[in-house]
Amino acid sequence: MKIKRHGSAEWRGGLKDGRGAISTESGALNAYPYGFASRFEGQRGSNPEELIGAAHASCFTMALSLILGEAGLKAERMETRADVTLEQVEGGFAITAIHLTLNATIPGTDAATFERLAGAAKANCPVSKLLKADITLDATLAG
Repeated sequence: MKIKRHGSAEWRGGLKDGRGAISTESGALNAYPYGFASRFEGQRGSNPEELIGAAHASCFTMALSLILGEAGLKAERMETRADVTLEQVEGGFAITAIHLTLNATIPGTDAATFERLAGAAKANCPVSKLLKADITLDATLAG
């Protein structure tokens, strides 16, 4: 089975004075603003790091739900936060870390089983795997 989804971004202007808009296929984001100020100065708008964090947190949590089900368990509640670190490194900026924080209520399990299953979800969720994926690019210059 192969499923394809898309997100898109539009940008106009320079780095600091430019403005962008992010949209998703589902419409969850529809021309939502992003730019230098929302990424680096804490202004209103989105940024790639929070979107990666939301994607990773949601993917990991769903993967853990699957793994729990395979172990005969079901979560009463799971809440995951993904803190994405963007930092200046030699040669520019890089996302250097993502830290997942999970708080869960899962009846019928113990701490060791929970940690083992959460670790499996971290290693095997598709977004975790994406960070190691082959990324390809098609670029077309218009005009």
